[in-house]
Amino acid sequence: MADSDGKMRKLLLGLLLDGVGMLSLLVPGLGPALDLVWAPVAGWLMTRMYAGRAGKAAGFIAFAEELLPGTDVVPTFTLMWIYTYYVSRLFTKAPK
Repeated sequence: MADSDGKMRKLLLGLLLDGVGMLSLLVPGLGPALDLVWAPVAGWLMTRMYAGRAGKAAGFIAFAEELLPGTDVVPTFTLMWIYTYYVSRLFTKAPK
């Protein structure tokens, strides 16, 4: 049960952080400046939420996604959650 609680907590936090990343769309003209501040924070938070090589790669992707124009709508944290808990397990061999 504790694992399920942590999993849901991480999903909710990811949804919140994706929402924060999209807030810059609401401030015309100031959005790009907000993205310059948010991009390194988002990258760092991603590496803290997800360990290992996948977390580092996701941190870089989150950083780049926040800096690139027109990509604020991509839910990077939520996509990483889906990758971590579903997609990556499709490629992991189950022990015999």
